[in-house]
Amino acid sequence: MRPICRRCSALLRQQRTLTTLNQPSSAPKSSLLSKPTWSVASLLPPSPQPGAADATAEEPITRAKLNHLLRLSALPLPQSEEEESNMLRTLHSQLHFVRDIQSVDTTGVEPLRSLRDETTEGVAEITIGLQALQNTLSAEIRFGHKQRPKRVRGLEVDTAGVEGWDSLQTASRKAGKYFVVQSKKEES
Repeated sequence: MRPICRRCSALLRQQRTLTTLNQPSSAPKSSLLSKPTWSVASLLPPSPQPGAADATAEEPITRAKLNHLLRLSALPLPQSEEEESNMLRTLHSQLHFVRDIQSVDTTGVEPLRSLRDETTEGVAEITIGLQALQNTLSAEIRFGHKQRPKRVRGLEVDTAGVEGWDSLQTASRKAGKYFVVQSKKEES
């Protein structure tokens, strides 16, 4: 049976490729995981060859620039030449790492808006729907000409797990259910 249009034939081809990709592979999973495919060492700059100049392809960081950066970040200046060369070496390796991360192709990747689960399931999990509010909405009464909702006072609210902590637990001094703060009064 032949498909009627190009779109249908494209869909049929797509289904065929999906079914072939889902077939179990003949190689066992342990053999796939036995050889590493990537290493963190690839993000670090290559170790300098003995006798080679310590020049990098990027803009070199001079001692004056290092001192300027340390002053801007309110960090102490190096005490010795060895400490300064160690700082420069560390800074070069960190800059190489940052440049390597920045070189990753992110076309088509949506920027991260916040640190939370932004998948469809994660958004559905944190979405407050009508079912979650049904108990609260059923505890309201309608009043007035416009039938405005009014919460009924005096109903017990379930706060288990929300307010189950002792706020006075870390207080050094307390009087009943209050914190005691020791302060000196100014004499006049």
